[in-house]
Amino acid sequence: MAGAHILVIDNEEGLCRMLEAILQDNGYRVSTFTDPEKAVECFHPGRISMVITDVKMPGIDGLEVLKIIKHRSGETPVIMITGYATVEMSIHALRLGAFDILTKPFEPEELLQRVRNGLRQSLLLEENRQLRQELAEHDRFGEVVGKSPALITVLDTARKIAVRNIPVTISGESGTGKELVARAIHEHSTRRGKPFVAINCGALPESLLESELFGHARGAFTGAEQEKKGLLQMADEGTLLLDEVGNLPLNVQKALLRFLQEKEFYKIGETRPTKVDVRILAATNADLQKEMERGSFRDDLYYRLAVVRLRIPPLRERRTDIPLLASHFLDEMNHRFDTSVKGFTPEAYEVLIGYDWPGNVRELKNIIEAALAIESGSLIALEGLERLMDLDQRQGVEGKTGEPETFGEAQGAFERQYFADLLRYAGNNVERAAERADINIATFYRKIKKYDLR
Repeated sequence: MAGAHILVIDNEEGLCRMLEAILQDNGYRVSTFTDPEKAVECFHPGRISMVITDVKMPGIDGLEVLKIIKHRSGETPVIMITGYATVEMSIHALRLGAFDILTKPFEPEELLQRVRNGLRQSLLLEENRQLRQELAEHDRFGEVVGKSPALITVLDTARKIAVRNIPVTISGESGTGKELVARAIHEHSTRRGKPFVAINCGALPESLLESELFGHARGAFTGAEQEKKGLLQMADEGTLLLDEVGNLPLNVQKALLRFLQEKEFYKIGETRPTKVDVRILAATNADLQKEMERGSFRDDLYYRLAVVRLRIPPLRERRTDIPLLASHFLDEMNHRFDTSVKGFTPEAYEVLIGYDWPGNVRELKNIIEAALAIESGSLIALEGLERLMDLDQRQGVEGKTGEPETFGEAQGAFERQYFADLLRYAGNNVERAAERADINIATFYRKIKKYDLR
């Protein structure tokens, strides 16, 4: 894995320089730190391929560094360097997840061999992870749970057009499962086995979005230190999903339209076009026809993207699917968290079916996960759901009057209750609560601050 980025940590500057020279001479990128606390602050999973750290250092020692690295990225290999490797220390380091232990003094070739072995194992782990993910995502239509006529009509159309190499626009409210349907189309097309790449067009600023989609040449702008492949190039022979396509800036819309017409595009800073074979799928929760009337979305691009239009119905329009979805998510969570909750009481099912679900399938999944976190019995009961849901959202709720709350207000109320219950479940241990929520700790702390949770 020539070009891998290796983080070297040792309080002896001379040793850092020596390791840096050896590794760079063999094609590796190296970042060195004599301060272990600064080093772990700069560690980013995905950007660093390996960590090499001394054991004895002031401040936090190498074993503490190892714990932090493995907590953030369990698959990043860590090589420990020590002047005197006792059996006890070695066993302790290996139990904490160290890949190898290198005793000083050592020959450069010995270091390089350990590095190559560690990177090779990391690559194998990643390949196995991707294989497991691909197997789990096989036949994605099977994961779109539901038998309601409104959903079956959409899925029948999706199956028919999956084998056709034509653009498709998938519309629907947030949380209805638009990306799931897009993945299903890809997996049932002739492009299955090739890349499926998705980008949220509303999640990046305009300055980054064009580079992310089309890539850039080295030196194209300040900070472009090396050539970058765009997502179109990464999706070659596969499928690119443009999620929230209504947020595309007009200049990017123009470049995308040219690609759809010519099957080629220009990277930022290049004068030669790049040709790729990519199927474009688009997803949106906005009304693109209204966006066209306002002039914020190009008519010609709309008709290029919307050769076939699929509308995913909101959950309140397919209430008969709610028990199926609830049971599906309960089985999934039981397997994930090694719990054994068997189902729902009749009263709980009644509430689930009667709720309007402004956050759709995603909200239902989150509610069931939260209910599972606080439920101590064998069945999820009405009392547990009442703590998590605004039951005034029930269909035909008796005597409900006044102006309904906005989706943002409903989502905020749900989030506040959800994170508060998670904290209670975890005994106010933020790390444990974040792990249960499957989000990083920084995000969890932001939620604590946002909702003033104590």
